[in-house]
Amino acid sequence: MECPCCGNKKKERSPEEYKSLTHRLSRIEGQVRGIRGMVEKSAYCTDILVQVSAVSAALNAFSRELMDQHIRTCVARDIREGKEEAIDDLMAALKKLMK
Repeated sequence: MECPCCGNKKKERSPEEYKSLTHRLSRIEGQVRGIRGMVEKSAYCTDILVQVSAVSAALNAFSRELMDQHIRTCVARDIREGKEEAIDDLMAALKKLMK
């Protein structure tokens, strides 16, 4: 769906979807702050790297959840409406994620 004032695409999310995504992001923010604290306290390198790996995994899980919701809602809707460009948009997004 496009924003009428600026033409940018927007997505209205259900309260459950919004809560799930923002909860995941809050946890990731906390993990990143924890890593910063470890650096400030001169924690051992491998201990920090383990936490960085955990944040990376959490971001990947967030991306998978968001992509799943995108395909089930936006892409499915656009395909039902005959908007074939939805497949091209999806493929472009997947290519960016798989770098």
